[in-house]
Amino acid sequence: MVKTIFIGDVQAGKYDGQEVELMGWVKRSRGSNKIRFVVLRDSTGVIQCVVKKDAIGEESFEQVKGALIESSIKITGIINADERADGGHEMIASSIVIVGSVNPQHPFPITESAMKAADGGETEFLLDNRHLYLRTSRMTAMLQMRSTVFGSIHNYFRDLDFTEYQAPNFVAGAVEGGSTLFEVPYFGKKVYLTQSWQLYAEAAMPALERLYTIAPSFRAEKSRTRRHLTEFWHAEMEVAWATNDEIMTHGEGVVRKIASDLLENRSTELESIGRDLELVARYADSPYPRMRYDEAIETLQGMGVDVEWGQDLDYSKEKVLTQDFDVPHFLTHYPKIAKPFYHRVDPDEGQYVLCHDLLAPEGYGEIIGGGERTWSEAELLARLDEEGTDKAAYQFYIDTRSYGGVPHGGFGLGVDRVCSWLTGADHIREVIPFPRDSRRVSP
Repeated sequence: MVKTIFIGDVQAGKYDGQEVELMGWVKRSRGSNKIRFVVLRDSTGVIQCVVKKDAIGEESFEQVKGALIESSIKITGIINADERADGGHEMIASSIVIVGSVNPQHPFPITESAMKAADGGETEFLLDNRHLYLRTSRMTAMLQMRSTVFGSIHNYFRDLDFTEYQAPNFVAGAVEGGSTLFEVPYFGKKVYLTQSWQLYAEAAMPALERLYTIAPSFRAEKSRTRRHLTEFWHAEMEVAWATNDEIMTHGEGVVRKIASDLLENRSTELESIGRDLELVARYADSPYPRMRYDEAIETLQGMGVDVEWGQDLDYSKEKVLTQDFDVPHFLTHYPKIAKPFYHRVDPDEGQYVLCHDLLAPEGYGEIIGGGERTWSEAELLARLDEEGTDKAAYQFYIDTRSYGGVPHGGFGLGVDRVCSWLTGADHIREVIPFPRDSRRVSP
């Protein structure tokens, strides 16, 4: 049983007047004892199939009448162009085979009423039934757009001759702070799930010079905002001989490419979920301004936000800061006291580090964090001592500076956050198949 024709191709007019066989699932069905109108869906679209008893026979017709929503079927018929039909085409069926039926005692639970209830805030039901909710048109569109985002990232870096490189998920130390580490047993030892690819990427930087990855990262954060997950997908890159400005150029480049590719390849899906294409076009075409941390603090204080110089900016403050942004903005030069040891201290202004965050508008906040790395062995040891960090877990990292260290930098991009922002999703869990947060690990 090989599927060769998809509904999207039929709706594109490739099979007008021809007899074809379609395979898919029943989205809706209505009719009488002589004729049924079956709306068939597959991964590429929907089409109405007109099923007449006298055309397919009484036995098959009775089976069609009993085929509930999400029954899988094979249907053969003639394709007619019809402007009145959804998508501009319909099928006049000549035969139908029920492949996978649905038990009438257990009908498909994701109904329109359940969806409306979810819009009212009752989301646990849909999360509990995520394995079935994936079949809805909204989730199908989200997953297709997500795939385009992943492809855009790969293409951006590969077009610039970056090498894709993988790092371990079991690690001995922290990248983003010990409070968000997932500790796991490992043959009698204490290890952690990785927070980032970065430290192991820096080990490969002298070999590959330009490298990137797309991989899962893990943060034991109890935050329950619309942008936090405990398991998320991370696009990260590292470049030898690069400055903070050059790293920001790559960050802007990859985000603008993602937005451009979504417009070019997924405008139909964006419109289907109500996204404003003009907004996405602005993010694809406009340059991203840069502002220093000090300016951001002054702006927030002027808006009445309780924030002091030296604090890292959490989501609540990012949300206020970005509320009037028309495009993403880079926030640079955080104080040294606010950032971990691997951020390079500005040689001209020792109280700052050469780093950046890219903050998205519409209340989405940080989508990229990056900057220059502490590349000198002496500076790295001094930074570790300042933080009181045990050097043993980072000896391999120190070694990379002992043998020909060079200036370099990189960034991490939250792929799920970018998907959420560019699609206009209300919550990050809308754009990932099976979201994981502090309360949910199933299904």
